[in-house]
Amino acid sequence: MKLLVATRNKKKLGELARLLEGAGVEGVELLSIDDVDEYPERPEDGRTFEANALIKANDGADATGLPCLADDSGLSVDELNGMPGVLSARWSGGHGDDEANNTLLLGQLRDIPENRRGASFVSSVVLVVPGAGEVGDGVAPDSGDGDLVLSFHGEWRGRVLTEPRGDGGFGYDPLFVPREEDSRVKAGRDLDVAGDEPRTAAELPPEEKDAISHRGRALRQLVPELARLVKTMR
Repeated sequence: MKLLVATRNKKKLGELARLLEGAGVEGVELLSIDDVDEYPERPEDGRTFEANALIKANDGADATGLPCLADDSGLSVDELNGMPGVLSARWSGGHGDDEANNTLLLGQLRDIPENRRGASFVSSVVLVVPGAGEVGDGVAPDSGDGDLVLSFHGEWRGRVLTEPRGDGGFGYDPLFVPREEDSRVKAGRDLDVAGDEPRTAAELPPEEKDAISHRGRALRQLVPELARLVKTMR
């Protein structure tokens, strides 16, 4: 089964590939936007992560006729009343300028003490399968008649540092320390392997990040549905 993943981000594609392999799901060929003919992409102007993911999944499914998976993710900072939120990728004005986004966020939080720097990474994942069923619960009916629409949500709690650390990941990963890392160091676990300082999301090995990240949590809910879909489309 060919599955279009509505992204040009190879790291997101690799994350899903690792999860499918780990779950033993075979028969899924992952395609990115760069692997199909160019098609019109509407602005991501939804007010929620789920709405933006649905826009992208619908565009891909409508243009190619393939099942299309899309996610919209971002950082929600407590002190900023949940912002950058759906504006995370373009917080500094342009789209996808990670360094500028991180610099702006650090400036906005410059005088905020450590105990008020709580934040969550949030991810909504939407799968649209043309002609395969009805719109699922919890998703706005913005798809073609008879399409199957499934939605999944993941959240990753942590805090924002005062300066970036780590070369892995992307986006705000170098600024985000997961709650799991603070708990690990406080409990004295794996200090000889993982170190005695809480790691940022950009310092975690990919497999560890997959296991606890917001997108990983949402995608793991998706995997059983993909496995069932593969069986029905053989």
